[in-house]
Amino acid sequence: MRHKSWHILREEGALTLCRQTPARFDVAVRAELPLADPLRVSQQVRQDMWRAVQSTRGFSPVVRIERSEGGLLVTAGGRVAGRVPSNLAAKIAAVLEDESKRQRWVRHAQRRVSSGSGLQNAQQAEKLRKCAAEFDKGSESAP
Repeated sequence: MRHKSWHILREEGALTLCRQTPARFDVAVRAELPLADPLRVSQQVRQDMWRAVQSTRGFSPVVRIERSEGGLLVTAGGRVAGRVPSNLAAKIAAVLEDESKRQRWVRHAQRRVSSGSGLQNAQQAEKLRKCAAEFDKGSESAP
């Protein structure tokens, strides 16, 4: 079975993961997370959000990650073909506020940073810094 492609749109200081372009938020909820790989975080948030709201007819998830003072500002939601259900924002907020999910997202997005030697940690921290610097590149779409 062939899966439709996901678009990864990069702007200065932000990354947006969406199925359809242009990305549109008919419903949106925000949360803050510690600094981590924005692409990995966006994929994990999208996956958990979809599991929670997949029964919503015409829903297409969108996750936007922006750099903030203390880490990452996550905007999760998406476009809805038709009427937006009144409980949709609450369902998405429940996903973003679930502490076990938040810890898993950050752990997954930082998993390359091991507890090994100081040199390994420095190298992994540099990789994470470079990944965060990718925010500042132009827009691209994944195949």
